[in-house]
Amino acid sequence: MDKAWGKAVAVYTNRPVLIMFFLGFSAGIPILLVFSSLSIWLREAGVNKSTIGFFSWVALPYTFKFLWAPLVDKVQLPLLDGMLGRRRSWLLLSQIMVIVSIIGMAMTDAAIDPGTIALFAIALAFSSATQDIVVDGYRIEAAAQENQGAMASTYQAGYRLAMILAGAGVLEIAGFIAIPDIYSYSAWKIAYLCMAAAMLVGVVTTFVIAEPENTGTSRTPLADLLAQKTEPVDMAEKIYLWFKIYLLDQFLDFFQRYGKMALAILALVAVYRISDVVLGVMAGPFYIDLGFTKSEIGRVSKLYGVLMTLGGAFIGGALIVRYGLMPILMLGGILSAATNLLFAWMSGQEALVPLLVAVISADNLSAGIATVAFIAYLSSLTSQAHTATQYALFSSIMLLFPKFIGGFSGVMVDNLGYSPFFIITALMGVPVVLLIWLVRNHGDPT
Repeated sequence: MDKAWGKAVAVYTNRPVLIMFFLGFSAGIPILLVFSSLSIWLREAGVNKSTIGFFSWVALPYTFKFLWAPLVDKVQLPLLDGMLGRRRSWLLLSQIMVIVSIIGMAMTDAAIDPGTIALFAIALAFSSATQDIVVDGYRIEAAAQENQGAMASTYQAGYRLAMILAGAGVLEIAGFIAIPDIYSYSAWKIAYLCMAAAMLVGVVTTFVIAEPENTGTSRTPLADLLAQKTEPVDMAEKIYLWFKIYLLDQFLDFFQRYGKMALAILALVAVYRISDVVLGVMAGPFYIDLGFTKSEIGRVSKLYGVLMTLGGAFIGGALIVRYGLMPILMLGGILSAATNLLFAWMSGQEALVPLLVAVISADNLSAGIATVAFIAYLSSLTSQAHTATQYALFSSIMLLFPKFIGGFSGVMVDNLGYSPFFIITALMGVPVVLLIWLVRNHGDPT
């Protein structure tokens, strides 16, 4: 084997790289429990579609997690910080909050009290988003920059496998216990309690791993600044100082480091995944309208498709080690857009499972490569002094615009049809490629 390729593969045996698999698993459990799995539970419980639509808002904490990321990034938790360190103490707290929230959902019947389910779902989204902040900060600090691609790929592997468990696994558990076509609260209760138990993987990992070395100060800048004040500081000034130190100053740090390229880089962050996100909103309805059964869609898209994404993630991580970050970021951007054209072609074909398998294979392999490259790119942009805060901001920016545009995807399909819609989503990738070319000399540490 070529030495360069041997090095690219051997990186997956590093302890920090392997650890990210288990932290990724812990991070991946909650996401579907407030999305597709919860929607199916609500619908089976007789909740109307409009209400189910409003339930999508419970996931807003994922989008705005950068607002409390400075707290997670800098504040030391009483007692826990002394025993575990800053990262691990916040990680343990967020995981306990996730478990409690899942148990709360499990102990509430959606058919009787959907309002309480919503409250626990919001708590779960907030706790999960907090865990994401900590894991992202840990990942960036726990390994050298050249290993971030591999760290991202093992993280994605754990995350995607957890999604299979929280998606297909929850449905299989609930379906096995319940009588077919009859709503059973106890079935969903047991399924969600199993997911709470699965979170113990993350808790055990938190106790096993070591606290990473952090170049940031161990004492919070706000505390230092307040200690220097000779006069009492009122609450309004404390809020202003908090905003300045933990948000404004840290985000200005990004513009100071990248100068004129900062806006172009932020534009790339905002649109890199737009082709996949906008198409993904209508993928399920498209499969159904084309004539595929729910069983075929679940097995090919939700199970096989996730495995293809994992394959793409590992390929992407190895390619980054071998060829560098920016070339693979470009490759991911091109493939993500180009594979959308396969859906346009598929819209005129019969509903054949081999055809679905072929399209899903190409699309999900491309998505895996693009996702790993993008995560590594975001990691390269962050300052070591503000890893969790800046990464949380970037990860929020990357979803805001695509999610907003994705909200109009149904209107586009109704007025244009599926084939033109998929072609338009492919064309959305053109600005992405141009932006990568523009910033190609900024952000590649390899």
